[in-house]
Amino acid sequence: MAWKRPGVRIPLAPLLNSVMFLGETKFYSMATSTNSQDFSLNGLRVLVTGGGSGIGKAIADAMTHAGARVVVCDVNNSTKPNYVCDVSNSRDVDAMFAAIQRDLGGLDVLVNNVGVPGPTARVDEMDADAYDECVRINLGGTFRCTKAAVPMLLKTCGSIINISTSAGIFGYPLRSPYVAAKWGIIGLTKSWAMELGADGVRCNAICPGSVSGPRMDGVIEREAAATGVSPQSIRTGYENQVSMKTFIDATDIAAAAVFLSSPAARFITGQVLPVDGNIETMRA
Repeated sequence: MAWKRPGVRIPLAPLLNSVMFLGETKFYSMATSTNSQDFSLNGLRVLVTGGGSGIGKAIADAMTHAGARVVVCDVNNSTKPNYVCDVSNSRDVDAMFAAIQRDLGGLDVLVNNVGVPGPTARVDEMDADAYDECVRINLGGTFRCTKAAVPMLLKTCGSIINISTSAGIFGYPLRSPYVAAKWGIIGLTKSWAMELGADGVRCNAICPGSVSGPRMDGVIEREAAATGVSPQSIRTGYENQVSMKTFIDATDIAAAAVFLSSPAARFITGQVLPVDGNIETMRA
């Protein structure tokens, strides 16, 4: 059976065997090919934002190992990125994507990973400027990079992966700007999957839980300072929120990102994937 939609490229096009052109209408066979079960990323061109450290570096390393040609950006040179870019600045973003077009000739996968933790405070004690900055970077940066990447991804039937957080599903006391941005990222993911699906571009979100490392250590220290509770008690509280009673590693997020970017995930779009050991609540 065929599905037709005048003037639109159907998302199955790059994945299926038979294609027939009749005037301006394109017909694509539905599900005439089986899943290749190909989990490699051989030859794919990938940008990981904030890819110099933490989750971003783990994703970049894993995608490189899977065969992709990976470039990363960061806001400064300290992590030795391929491109120095403030993703919340439109001029920076436009210049970076012009350089990617020049250096790589296009793009197959965008991983929107840049994020800052933002301030820790109750809403009535929250600094408004710090709130705005957190949302501008976390949500605005995701928008700006995607806006610039989509013309390239349309040519390759590419994939977008947005890094949200489990707090983007539950909420997170004392972290309202961070949560607002991360909930917003889930909304963008769902919307972009709908907007771009007919052109073969997929968009998914990964929601990490508590990830071991310096960033989470800092979150715990700031929460301890704001609440007067010891860092160890807060850490134990985070562990007790999770069915598996443990933090996760950045490599767990990376593994999910590799899968979602691979041909094996060809029909997965608009989805929100928690990788968190099953968080049951965001309260200790």
